[in-house]
Amino acid sequence: MFENVLGIRLLLLIGKTVPLPASVDVMNALTRVEVSNDAQSGDGFQMTFSLGKDTVLDYNLMLAGSLEPMKRVIVGVLFGAVPEVLIDGIITHHQFQPSNEPGQSTLTVTGKDVSAMLDLKEKNAKFENQPDFVIVTRLLLEYAQYGLVPQVTPTADVPIMIQRIPRQQETDMRFIQRLAQRNGYVFYIEPLTLGVNTAYWGPENRLSLPQSALTMNMGPATNLKSLSFARDALAPVETEGSFVEPFTKMSLPIPSLPSLRVPPLALSPDQPQRKILQRETAGQSPVTAATTALASVTNSPVSVTGTGEIDTLRYGSVLRARKPVGVRGVGFNYDGNYYVSRVTHTIERGKYEQRFSISREGTGSLLPVVRV
Repeated sequence: MFENVLGIRLLLLIGKTVPLPASVDVMNALTRVEVSNDAQSGDGFQMTFSLGKDTVLDYNLMLAGSLEPMKRVIVGVLFGAVPEVLIDGIITHHQFQPSNEPGQSTLTVTGKDVSAMLDLKEKNAKFENQPDFVIVTRLLLEYAQYGLVPQVTPTADVPIMIQRIPRQQETDMRFIQRLAQRNGYVFYIEPLTLGVNTAYWGPENRLSLPQSALTMNMGPATNLKSLSFARDALAPVETEGSFVEPFTKMSLPIPSLPSLRVPPLALSPDQPQRKILQRETAGQSPVTAATTALASVTNSPVSVTGTGEIDTLRYGSVLRARKPVGVRGVGFNYDGNYYVSRVTHTIERGKYEQRFSISREGTGSLLPVVRV
């Protein structure tokens, strides 16, 4: 654990299955940590260590084996008394750069969150008469050793064996992601506390209490170094399709369905300018066809995105990805609540940077104020 001039302390635990506090040698050699929490691409980390030859043969830090691939790593920060875990992950990659200058050699260690352990082995399996949420729960329970606590949202489509049998022909990770996309859901694993992780499978999480507001142009209350927005009118889509009614054999259109992204975050959502034809729904049951159309609308990108950097000392906390946050001080069109889609944490001695991406479906604030 080291502390920077901002009074923020870094927590680093490393181990095979149960991580333990990193050794003094590891912490002294650590020069930089970067953690990315990304709602689209998943979470990852990168740590840079300075190396010095303590023996004639090799670098002591590399000989110790504490940073070997497939070791489990927990990275967190301590603002006060309660630790904020940024990632619980697995080392997957090394990059070693030797130098002619003493003490200038570096080892860069890269890894992913513990979902990497779900992506190691391809399987062939079938799940007769089981809805998607039951399948996902069964698969996640197989990884209890990584502290996974399943948080799975039920689905309405129950496959009947004579009509459809869900089959797995990929790794557990890719299969769970495919089932999530089919339902308009998201899947991710994020730390709850040290050694315990929530495995979330369900709609985009907009219902939690918004985080402390990101503030611009408000004097001493300002806690952002930069912020910019982009608006893409062609991002939203609507769908059109039909299904065959099983008794009368009539072709019926699928009604227009709302997105699963609820509650809405914008007063004036941008209306879809593009239309997608759902050709595969013709041979599906009414419930499956509705699920397919709903997922297509929900999985389409939103029109308004923002990027920026936080003044961490003034903000005073960790901004979490995959949760709502308020923005104020940038005018009515872009004030209000957003969904945090990505946060990148960069930590060095004397510096803690947080860069972020936020998004929502349109402009205008639904509420007169945001949570400070």
